[in-house]
Order: sequence, then C-alpha cells, then structure tokens
Amino acid sequence: MELQQLYSLMDRFGASGLTTLEWEHQGERVALRKEAVVSVPAAVPAAPAEREEQGEVVSAPLVGVFYAASAPEESPYVTAGAQVKKGDTLCLIEAMKMMSEVPAPADCVVEEILARDGEAVGMGAPLFRIRRV
Repeated sequence: MELQQLYSLMDRFGASGLTTLEWEHQGERVALRKEAVVSVPAAVPAAPAEREEQGEVVSAPLVGVFYAASAPEESPYVTAGAQVKKGDTLCLIEAMKMMSEVPAPADCVVEEILARDGEAVGMGAPLFRIRRV
C-alpha cells in the first residue's frame, strides 16, 4: 500500500462512525481503532462561543497522536504566548509510527494549546488557537 493510500484510508476512517477497521490485501495488513465518541448534549454558555471567535484554530491534518515535543524529555515546540513564524513546527502528529509536523500557517502568536500531549486526535480536531501578527 502506498503512503498516500494509507493516509486516505486513515482520513476516511477518522471521518466515519466506525471504531475498528481491519484490512488485508496481498500480505499487507492494516488495523485501525479509535474510541467510540458519545455525544451528550449540554448547555453551553455564551462566553466560550465568543472566545472561539477571538482567534484562528489550527486543526489536525490527519488522525493520530498529538505530541507537543520531539521527545518526552525535550521542551515543547511552542507554549501559550509564543510568537512563531510561518512554517515553524507547532507539534507532531504520529500516525502508524510515522511522524508528521504541523506547521504554523502564518506568522502568529499561539494563544492557546487545545490538545494534550499524548492524546489521540481526529482529523480536523482543534490543536491550537492562534492570532496572526
């Protein structure tokens, strides 16, 4: 399986309602699993909605595990309040033992880190709230 095909399969799996997918073809085997997400309606106060509008969100480009640093003993790529340049690495997403860097989309200030280190994230999940400078 080509890498692009694998990413496409992961994207479709992440967007689906499935929690498990196993695929085998010509000796290659892929197994994908995720926790079931249960939606519970809740009353949301107006303040968080206003807060979300006060910045741009950088989202996960693929399904994987969020890492704030290149290794557990290393400092995180960014912290809240850090000013970064377009293309600077904000974090890593690990998918199928492959690390993908998530770059800053523009010169900006990282207002808030929305994901936790080591946490599984879905495609499109909010990772950072930024303010362009």
